[in-house]
Amino acid sequence: MPPSVPRSDAVSPESAGSCPMDILRVIACGSVDDGKSTLIGRLLCDVGAIPTDELTAAQRDSVRWGTQGGALDYALLLDGLTDEREQGITIDVAYRYFGTPRRRYIIADAPGHEQYTRNMVTGASTADAAILVIDAQRGVRSQTRRHLHLLWLLGVRHIAIAVTKMDMEGWLQSRYDELAAEVCTFAVKAGVPTPVAIPIAATVGANVAKSGKEMPWYNGPTLLGYLEQIEPVDKRRPDGALRLPVRPDQVERVGAVAAGGEQRRDGHPRQEGGGSHGSLRGGGAGALRPRWVSRRGTSWRTARAGRAA
Repeated sequence: MPPSVPRSDAVSPESAGSCPMDILRVIACGSVDDGKSTLIGRLLCDVGAIPTDELTAAQRDSVRWGTQGGALDYALLLDGLTDEREQGITIDVAYRYFGTPRRRYIIADAPGHEQYTRNMVTGASTADAAILVIDAQRGVRSQTRRHLHLLWLLGVRHIAIAVTKMDMEGWLQSRYDELAAEVCTFAVKAGVPTPVAIPIAATVGANVAKSGKEMPWYNGPTLLGYLEQIEPVDKRRPDGALRLPVRPDQVERVGAVAAGGEQRRDGHPRQEGGGSHGSLRGGGAGALRPRWVSRRGTSWRTARAGRAA
């Protein structure tokens, strides 16, 4: 059964953009099947951000789609696509919103499959903080390392390592210490400051929003406690560094295009219509003349550092 908690003042996509309180944008990432959706679903339940009708629907769907033997499958609160529920994986980035007395949150649940890495990059491009999930049974995998490196490249400076499914490992401190040391060693080699590692069992809520009595040897923050203490950094600075992610795309009645986003470089605005265009080869240098800048169908005259296209 889900935790019996009062519902908080959950924030909607519309109010998240206009609320005067601090807003922290968080991405949950990591390798496939490591428990990202379950963890975020449990967090949303623990803070009371799931409406009663949605929770009732998830309980009903857990009997058909769930992996918990008929008990509430918290992952179903995030995996809304039919293919996601049938395959038990996350494909698209799912955004959820909630609030605490401290601040508002926008959490992106990113897919873990290698083929959907670009979806993870989309979610991380605007994140202030990240939850990198590691299955205590499976350990650190290649996609775990890849996501950690991408987070750092995309400017995410607050990273929590959530070592999940500790209940499946008998709550052993030795297993937690082993995984925390492994991921921290890789982080140092990749140039990433040592992240915070938190042992978690999402299905029972241990160290998600409340401390887990099952792990008395751990005296660090809960996942929510860690997020609450973060001071977000405003990435939308006019002197921000240039980052231009480009991907091949297909546009109806247009054909193949290179889609991406433009930001400022070296403190100087890029002049509209300036530069040259032509063919580019890997490893080469050149300039592109943007024909338009748009986001979700809305045209913009300019794009600024920190804004996702």
